[in-house]
Amino acid sequence: MERIVLASQSPRRKQLLEWAEVPFDVVIKETDELYPADLAVQDVPVYIARNKALAVKQELSHDRIILAADTVVVLNNQIIGKPKDRTNAIEILHALSGQKHQVITGVVILTTEEEISFADITEVWFHDLSADQIVFYIDKYKPYDKAGAYAIQEWIGVTGIRSVRGDFYNVMGLPVSRVVQELNRLEESSS
Repeated sequence: MERIVLASQSPRRKQLLEWAEVPFDVVIKETDELYPADLAVQDVPVYIARNKALAVKQELSHDRIILAADTVVVLNNQIIGKPKDRTNAIEILHALSGQKHQVITGVVILTTEEEISFADITEVWFHDLSADQIVFYIDKYKPYDKAGAYAIQEWIGVTGIRSVRGDFYNVMGLPVSRVVQELNRLEESSS
């Protein structure tokens, strides 16, 4: 497989691509994560991912396949971002406790000829979480860089999640099997 550019500093996305044995280099260009207020919830992460991919494309001196992604957590049709601080992280997990929410990852794969974009949606149900469990998790794992204030692969996911419908790895930040399928399709169409 051709070496791609990952337009993300997420250690989880890097790990998932490594597990899938996709060769990549990381190129990051800071972009804001603002989006139009009238954008449908499922379109928001694709919009942000597209901005990341386009920003990185401007930085590159030669043509490469660029992969960008953005993940949002959605509860009752409201996007829950990364927590602002400890208090906000606790509030977010209290809101998710005992509830079903969606994790939506927007993916953009950009080549010189085309753009492939999609959103992958996974539904996640939390058990009822006690205040002590929430505080323990926040203080030990400090999930301040994670949408929804949690990582499914950490303690809270192992002990606090009742069920998952959809791609587990999407909740980690990248629906890697679909990404690999799209990259393979690109490779086949270019040969």
